Amino acid sequence: MSARILVVDDIPANVRLLEAKLAAEYFEVITASSGQQALDIISKQAPDIVLLDVMMPEMDGFEVCRRIRANGATRFLPVVMVTALSDQTDRVRGLEAGADDFLTKPVNDLALFARVRSLVRLKMMMDEWRMREQTSGQFDILSADSEPTADDDRNARILLVEAFAPTAQRVQNILDADQDAVVVANSVQLATELAAAERFDLIISDIQVGGEDGLRFCSHLRSQEETRQTPILLVVDEYDMPRLVKGLDIGVSDYLMKPIDPNELLARVRIQVRRRRFQDRLRANYERSLSMALTDSLTGLYNRRYALRHLDGLMRRVVQTGKPLAVLVCDLDFFKRVNDTYGHAAGDEVLKQFAQRAAAAVRNIDMVARFGGEEFVILMPDTDGQAALRAAERLCKRIGEAPMAIGPAAEAGITVTVSIGIAASAVEMPGDELIKIADAALYRAKQTGRNRAVIDPASAL
Repeated sequence: MSARILVVDDIPANVRLLEAKLAAEYFEVITASSGQQALDIISKQAPDIVLLDVMMPEMDGFEVCRRIRANGATRFLPVVMVTALSDQTDRVRGLEAGADDFLTKPVNDLALFARVRSLVRLKMMMDEWRMREQTSGQFDILSADSEPTADDDRNARILLVEAFAPTAQRVQNILDADQDAVVVANSVQLATELAAAERFDLIISDIQVGGEDGLRFCSHLRSQEETRQTPILLVVDEYDMPRLVKGLDIGVSDYLMKPIDPNELLARVRIQVRRRRFQDRLRANYERSLSMALTDSLTGLYNRRYALRHLDGLMRRVVQTGKPLAVLVCDLDFFKRVNDTYGHAAGDEVLKQFAQRAAAAVRNIDMVARFGGEEFVILMPDTDGQAALRAAERLCKRIGEAPMAIGPAAEAGITVTVSIGIAASAVEMPGDELIKIADAALYRAKQTGRNRAVIDPASAL
């Protein structure tokens, strides 16, 4: 995995050393010798990750990191502080300034490369979700409520996988400071069951859970759809560095060295919870935008765009299986009179009630879509013409027999009828051609009295 890495250090020898190591791993490296120069480069060249020294004149690494986080354009740029400072207080200070990690010199090369690759993967994923949201926002269908807020990292649901009860209790006591709800699993089997059954903001796991391998558990989490995006904080001993590297490669989000420092634990947990909730909002916004783009806002049915795409897929399945596909084109009779007599609000209510009745009248595998105005289409896979005709006749009866309630404008309700044209095919043809055949049958239904279903002659055979 290639990436553009910005190395920031005021000591040239340190820069050359890191540059050589990273270039040997096929990373593209750019350099800066001061905090201000780094900020200028970031604004122009958009690196994928920043390796940032802490002790620099004029502007130290903590301040550089804070400025990166304060800028909306660079807020999610991964930052790893690389420094000779080894005090736990400095590590926590770096995390609280917004750093994703804090590595102490001399840096373990394997750990550095694994961490860089892990953060680059995360950045690529976040960039993709933000791009999707930005695209959706151009259509004015999303609000600006996805940006992180100050309290996004508290009151989290956390799964703690720890076999040693005193350690588990100590971690729980620390997380109480953020009012986190902690569920403890003392075995990998129990943790696997809990992770599959419940939703957690974060999973904290020891690298060794009793006599069981915590990395195998982490690998399992990444292979399952329901836990693939859940952040994992791995707790390791210093001598477990080779296994930590494996953990980062299989998708562990972050790690914490023993002995556990309370402030560092809280800082790392807050980073992961905040990132998870932001990512969840991006995904929810995108899914909502997708739904809005493909569904009719009035009836909640799929719209014409989606129905035609779905129809193409169903036609491909006809070719593969040889099973027929039926299409019903439905049009409410004299709908203009409803709008003219009772108003457009009443007309909208009629459309919604028709949609509800039509959806209730067909099978789960069938799809009802609004094509526009008072026209609807029903796609019925694995259905021949005669079966589709019977379904259409039942729908005509269901619509015409029960008046539709539209409020005070007509307290007794109004009777509405529907005309339906039917076409079916068990051979390959363009989906829109099948729609045209059903539409021609609908025209005949209108011409012969309305409130009826008419099937294309060829489809009736």
